[in-house]
Amino acid sequence: MDTQRIILFIVFVSLARSARIVNQSEKGLVLRLGKYRAIADSGLTFLVPVIEDMIKVDMRERVINVEPQKVITKDNVSVTVDAVIYYRIIDPVKATFEVQNFAYAATTLAQTNLRNLIGDKSLDETLTARDLINANLRAVLDEATNTWGVKVTRVEVQKIDPPADITEAMSRQMKAERDKRANILEAEGVKQAAILSSEGVRQSEILRAEGDAQAKILRATADAKAIELVSNAAGSPRPLSNTRSSNTSVATNSISASVAPA
Repeated sequence: MDTQRIILFIVFVSLARSARIVNQSEKGLVLRLGKYRAIADSGLTFLVPVIEDMIKVDMRERVINVEPQKVITKDNVSVTVDAVIYYRIIDPVKATFEVQNFAYAATTLAQTNLRNLIGDKSLDETLTARDLINANLRAVLDEATNTWGVKVTRVEVQKIDPPADITEAMSRQMKAERDKRANILEAEGVKQAAILSSEGVRQSEILRAEGDAQAKILRATADAKAIELVSNAAGSPRPLSNTRSSNTSVATNSISASVAPA
């Protein structure tokens, strides 16, 4: 009886030790006598006691901080640069057996390529080409880590800090540029105001001249019409009635007197 209990106890302990629970975000690498055998998905997995073991690999996206380092630009300016690397494991077997310490390897690779990328650019280009540096660095890291079963999803250069004297000089330059633009805009405003004022005077003179010309034309037209009426009245036949003849004569004399030159 005691022997059976001992055997049952050993079997129970062996089963308990052989049971492995793999979380939803993990993959389990089953090793038999130290050699990779299979991948265990999330859930409960039983191993062969004594001869099998399991390594769990987290498949979630991770982030690595690249420590700040001093880098020399193309125009010999020392800047302090740091970055962050986002990556995820796509092949747990390669990520476990192809590289010993991925975080250290990726950090070293990122620092080296940051020196190369920024060393090929001037300070102004470095400050304005942050997105280009991010894209180039991500492409280099992604290509290098492909054999490690890792996908670099994003690389972000956090800061590019020039020395204090360079920063102060850049601030003075920016202030001078802003003052220059303000002066130019003010001068342009004065010039535009003078142009608009002159244009207004010219348009006013043109309108006045056009008004005078139109008035003269109307007066000349009225005078011509009056002369035509007088001519028509003078050339018409005399009526039989004395009264009408007298009235016509009076009207003709009146119109002639009104249009006659002074």
